[in-house]
Amino acid sequence: MEQKKPVFVAIATQKGGVGKTTFTVLLASHYYYRLGYNLLIIDCDRPQYSIVEMRERDSQLVMKNDYYKRKAYNQFKELNRKAYTVIRAKAEEALDKAEECIGNSTEPYDIILFDLPGTVNSVGVLRTISKMNYLFSPISADKMILTSTLSFFDTLNKELVSRGQTDIMGMYLYWNQVDGREKTGLYFVYEKIIKDLGLQIMQTSVPDTKRFRKEMSEDDRKAVFRSTLFPPDRRLLKGSSLEELFLEIQGIIRL
Repeated sequence: MEQKKPVFVAIATQKGGVGKTTFTVLLASHYYYRLGYNLLIIDCDRPQYSIVEMRERDSQLVMKNDYYKRKAYNQFKELNRKAYTVIRAKAEEALDKAEECIGNSTEPYDIILFDLPGTVNSVGVLRTISKMNYLFSPISADKMILTSTLSFFDTLNKELVSRGQTDIMGMYLYWNQVDGREKTGLYFVYEKIIKDLGLQIMQTSVPDTKRFRKEMSEDDRKAVFRSTLFPPDRRLLKGSSLEELFLEIQGIIRL
């Protein structure tokens, strides 16, 4: 029987600091540890390879910290599965690495997440993007960030999607770092521009909150939010809109 092909998903943006890597990790950890989907992350955002480095930090902390060691052990007993795999790859190698992992896995993957470089000018990025099934991009009400992201997605629409030269089935934008004090009228104006370009905006928006910077640390052991080894703490999920966002993504990619 032919193995079901996993969904290829990338959270993509051309501007740094909007939450691309953070959302990739939070999405992966929520889907894998809490919902039970089988997945892996291919980190091809060179030269920093932020997710690979986060996994190394997480693993080192678990090894030397009794609290996290017990937490990891109890999670393994409960789920009966190890941590999801994080692979380092150049953009031009990412698809080959994905296929290699699919071929070697004893359990079929539901989803493969790609952390892509922030520019299509990087070698191999455009080809890799063309093989994604879905692209999601965080945007904020910042003119520079919005202009860059819309230009990026509009180019993909014109050069790849409209010509049928891609596996992309959907490209979606979602508001991140939403400041509750800002006038909602500003967002309505931006959303009209987005729709005029033929792009889609998701229903869920994510508020501006410092909790997204909260990684595992020696000083604060009780509530883990951003980690490659544990799901985001339920207490910190409240009010973040992440569960709603992840549920909306599930519906879009048909997990």
